[in-house]
Amino acid sequence: MADEQNHDTQLPDVAADADKASGVELDARIQVLEEELAAAQDQALRMAADLQNVRRRAEQDVEKAHKFALEKFAGDLLPVIDSLERGLELSSPEDQSIKAVREGMELTLKLFQDTFKRYQLEAIDPHGEPFNPEHHQAMAMQESAEAEPNSVLKVFQKGYLLNGRLLRPAMVVVSKAPAEAPPSIDEKA
Repeated sequence: MADEQNHDTQLPDVAADADKASGVELDARIQVLEEELAAAQDQALRMAADLQNVRRRAEQDVEKAHKFALEKFAGDLLPVIDSLERGLELSSPEDQSIKAVREGMELTLKLFQDTFKRYQLEAIDPHGEPFNPEHHQAMAMQESAEAEPNSVLKVFQKGYLLNGRLLRPAMVVVSKAPAEAPPSIDEKA
């Protein structure tokens, strides 16, 4: 009987040790599962953010495609409008023999300009404005006492913007300050 009592007292200790060991294992398992859950939640958040970025980029691409779909076509039409403007510049409004042709060119040019406005295609005619390298292409520099240095003196060819994006830069002559005249022989003596 003493042996039985001794045996009974040892059983609860073994059971307690087993409970402690399984409790530690459970705590470790819970910690591992919590870490895996946190990693999975982080991955889900990253995937959601990536998906949102892809959606946003796709929407921007579609918007740009709508805005600038006419870019190549409009660029191909620019020489036509340039030719009409050049023809009007070179023809005399007083010449009665070409009056009807000139009126037709003026109407055609106005039609082009109205159509360009409707599709957000705007001309850049920077005569007298400061030189802007983002919208102007300098073809030459010319000394000028009347104009501010680095301003546009002459426009060879208008530039164009399509929805605010440069389609073609304006080709211009830019002013520069007049060079100082070298001292004359009389001044040296």
